[in-house]
Amino acid sequence: MDDLPSPVSSAEPTTATPAPPGGGEALPPFVLRRPDRQTAPLVFASPHSGADYPTDFLAAARLDPLTLRRSEDSFVDELFAAAPALGAPLIAATFPRVFCDVNREPWELDPAMFEGPLPAWVNTGSPRVGAGLGTIARVVATGEPVYRRKLAFAEAEARIQRYWQPYHDALAGLIAETRARFGCCLLIDCHSMPAHPAQAANPPDFVLGDAHGTACAPRATRFVEEVLTGLGYRVRRNDPYAGGYVTRHYGRPREGVHALQIEVARALYMDEGRIERGPGFPALRRSLTRLIARLAAADWSYLR
Repeated sequence: MDDLPSPVSSAEPTTATPAPPGGGEALPPFVLRRPDRQTAPLVFASPHSGADYPTDFLAAARLDPLTLRRSEDSFVDELFAAAPALGAPLIAATFPRVFCDVNREPWELDPAMFEGPLPAWVNTGSPRVGAGLGTIARVVATGEPVYRRKLAFAEAEARIQRYWQPYHDALAGLIAETRARFGCCLLIDCHSMPAHPAQAANPPDFVLGDAHGTACAPRATRFVEEVLTGLGYRVRRNDPYAGGYVTRHYGRPREGVHALQIEVARALYMDEGRIERGPGFPALRRSLTRLIARLAAADWSYLR
């Protein structure tokens, strides 16, 4: 790893990891770390690693902070922190997905969660809403209900306007800037995945989601797969994660914008029960720094 730069751009040092739930003053809705000079048509995003829990949300929740945190993609922004030093911006949400999920449409809401009727234009029938995992989640990853009470629609509206919209405005701006500069953009949307009982015999280390080839050029997906496989990892495509709202919304290959979701197995780098970095964290971050370096050095002209 001596041939690779440190994980953080010298021109724009990383901010501190958000405090544990309920602690301190609220952070801005996202952290954006730009390189000194963008040298590759890449944008990295971590939409689910936020851990800044508003105190009023914690008061309304029926679950303890540790249970709430199990829905996070904890520390993923740190795993991909080398991106700015290697010439690509990295945006990370600071708020948790259980509070407001930016990998959903802005108005995927479960009517059973709210005091009164929702506006007719709200999407109440999506599969995500049915699973309790809409823009405002009804349940956590383990299936337990989040709230003690029903919410007012105004609460959801405020979260979407103050958190969801600023994050997407910034992400869309990064994509537009990158496409204008390079003629194309490859968005890498970074996530983590819990252990899955059905895959216990041979679980993947990474799952690459390109919406079954519709959100990203297959050649780009294949290149990422080959790099990760070359680093010794087990990689699958689109099973069981083919990409969420971000991948499907921004991935428009005909317009020169490609989106690829990367899911990293939490077992590689963290204790899922205690929400702590594990002994494998440094090695995985070194591997992902190598991945970013390979992506930054690649010729992406075929994406235009």
